Amino acid sequence: MNFILFDGPRRDHLLPFTFTRPVSEVRVGIMTLKERWEAYLKVSVTSFTEEYLSVKYPVKLEDFNLFIDASVLPSESLVKIVSSLKEGEVIKSGDLIIAYSGASVKNSDELSGFKQIEFHDNFVQINNTWDIFEKNAAILQADFDFITQGRKSQPISKTNQVVHPERIFLEEGAKVEFSILNATDGPIYLGKNSEIWEGSLIRGALALCNNAIIKMGGKLYGATTIGPYSKVCGEVSNSVIFGYSSKGHEGYLGNAVLGEWCNIGADSNNSNLKNNYAKVRLWDYATERFEQTGLQFCGLMMGDHSKTAINTMFNTGTVIGVNSNIYVPGFPRNFVPSFSWGGATGFTAYQPVKAFDAAKVMMARRGVEFNDVDADILTHVFEITKKWRMY
Repeated sequence: MNFILFDGPRRDHLLPFTFTRPVSEVRVGIMTLKERWEAYLKVSVTSFTEEYLSVKYPVKLEDFNLFIDASVLPSESLVKIVSSLKEGEVIKSGDLIIAYSGASVKNSDELSGFKQIEFHDNFVQINNTWDIFEKNAAILQADFDFITQGRKSQPISKTNQVVHPERIFLEEGAKVEFSILNATDGPIYLGKNSEIWEGSLIRGALALCNNAIIKMGGKLYGATTIGPYSKVCGEVSNSVIFGYSSKGHEGYLGNAVLGEWCNIGADSNNSNLKNNYAKVRLWDYATERFEQTGLQFCGLMMGDHSKTAINTMFNTGTVIGVNSNIYVPGFPRNFVPSFSWGGATGFTAYQPVKAFDAAKVMMARRGVEFNDVDADILTHVFEITKKWRMY
């Protein structure tokens, strides 16, 4: 059986993160959506996404294909019913198409002749960017239970102060010394070759993915995910960093999501609570307006390759696109389009040739090559985001 995760109708609501990746590559909890489906199905899956992303994320098509909405998270009951699908059947929950078997379709009308199977159990779906941090606690706990079931953690060094060690799991090569680990409110997971340096204060839930680092004196708490090869320090609360990004100094990051290859300058901070305690509105690319999140706490959304200088400040509910560079004093506006250069006093277009030079240097430092495929994807993003740049 050939499983394919398709982007589905939530793709545009998950921009700017899905400008540079399929929905299936979004990270929440410990794993990406794709990694989670592969773990539950016990097979490799591919992604059906936008054409300009398909070179980097190719889809594998066979005679019999089973398509699953990538924004929906697997559960034991959902995996069971999905795996039993026959040709010409579709699984729905209300108006949502969860999965179907057959050839790819451009719209739901093409599935009208399919045999419909209703799925009535509860399931989790990532509908909007803010779901990534808002649902992170529950998803991280489920991932922790799934990954660690029947396994034994590597020993925790006795130099640490530990609360609820049974809820702390260290993979091979993970290191933590002279720190406080409190798993009372959620599990603490340290991936392969990850490190927590001396003097850190960790209050679960936390997922520190493979090769990620929390530098000396880091203060991280509930529920936070630090993706592979990322480096963090300072205060981080209920945030998700996809991977390969750096927040390596003091400063506050809260109720936030950072993509890959981001860099947060020293003493940069985001607000996550309005002074009047009102619910936060956030820019939605799908509707092209600020939408009500229903959340009182909502901080920063930052797309891949975006960066800040030291002492940068962000208002509550700020969205930064892909490959933007924020570097002047004051609060920039709450929506900064992709490939923007500047800050509170104004922006100019950040030309791709200069952006690519910076990306090459940053990625080379982590042993990753910036190649023509990456350049083509970002060039396409530059073109399709022109309408939001007034400069």
